[in-house]
Amino acid sequence: MIGAMIKKELIQLWRDPRLVALIVVMPVIFLVLFGLALKLEPTNVKMAYCDQDRSFFSNLIKTGLWSDGYFQLYEVNGSDQIVEEIRSGRAKAGMYIDANFSNALSENAQPHVTFYVDGTMPSLTTAMKYNSSAATDEGVTNDMYFLDEDAPPTVIAKDPFVMDTVVLFNPDEKETWFFLPGIVGVLIMQIALILTGITVVREREKQTLEQLLVTPIGKAAFVFGKLIPYIVIAFIDFYLILGLGWLLFELPAPASHLYLALLAMVYVAVMISLGLLISLLSQTQQQAMFIAIFIIVPSILLSGFIFPLEALPDYIRPLSYAIPFTYFVEIIRGLLIKHTHIVDLWHAYAALGGFAVLFIVLSMLKFRRSLL
Repeated sequence: MIGAMIKKELIQLWRDPRLVALIVVMPVIFLVLFGLALKLEPTNVKMAYCDQDRSFFSNLIKTGLWSDGYFQLYEVNGSDQIVEEIRSGRAKAGMYIDANFSNALSENAQPHVTFYVDGTMPSLTTAMKYNSSAATDEGVTNDMYFLDEDAPPTVIAKDPFVMDTVVLFNPDEKETWFFLPGIVGVLIMQIALILTGITVVREREKQTLEQLLVTPIGKAAFVFGKLIPYIVIAFIDFYLILGLGWLLFELPAPASHLYLALLAMVYVAVMISLGLLISLLSQTQQQAMFIAIFIIVPSILLSGFIFPLEALPDYIRPLSYAIPFTYFVEIIRGLLIKHTHIVDLWHAYAALGGFAVLFIVLSMLKFRRSLL
């Protein structure tokens, strides 16, 4: 009897080719992502620098950083612009050398160089601070000592210059500030995809869709009627989760509550419409659940939520920009932690809006009375 039941279950599973494909393909893709694509240590990290000294000695510092291969340097006009480059996300680190650097070196006065680092992602912050040591190793500093045999004996500092590290936006490097904004998006994604993903399938399995056939409902009314209740639920959950983060973990306040509300509306619309599309594409609730998981896990891994996008290989990174969650992470961290100017986030808002329109249109095209 047990053997007969096993045979029956295997036959029933085999008759669901979509589910079989997901069971086989999903572990392979996840293995590749974890084994080959994901690294905690990025390369070619963008660094904005301002060298007002423009001397042989200041060039030694830049050469040391460049030759190490970790940082990719580009020049800006001042320390304020370095901060804005990091705030906008165009750079992750910065270096400022003032105009008096060479003169102070010649007097053995141990000048200061300022190293700016983005504190949004503490693990990346630690890595950047470690790799900044390429500017202070002996290969760089050996040529920066000025010794005069005829001068009276003087005490010369061990290091010819001092590098001051300034951690921006998250000076205490709190891990909760890094994870919690993204977790809001993950939870909304789970709620939206799972709840909405089974909505049409559940009606199909319960054979209640036939009742819709005898009503004058159109494609648009069907789609928006399915979307709106779950949009309201997810919107409430968004602020409930975020409010608990403010209350319990002292998350920073957003740069603009208006733009935060806009983010909530657009992101919820994207996730709910994607969940509805999953439901329309699926024949069973099992299929819908597997597809939702198949979307959630790569979204977490490839969006910059845990692993920095700079650490992804070049052949994987383009996939990150086809994931809505990538843009949500960029926006919410920009609003809450970095107070990024809205002009630097509009492209991410536009991308989320495009995803919402795309998924709604696809859902309306998929809905056919003949297929119900």
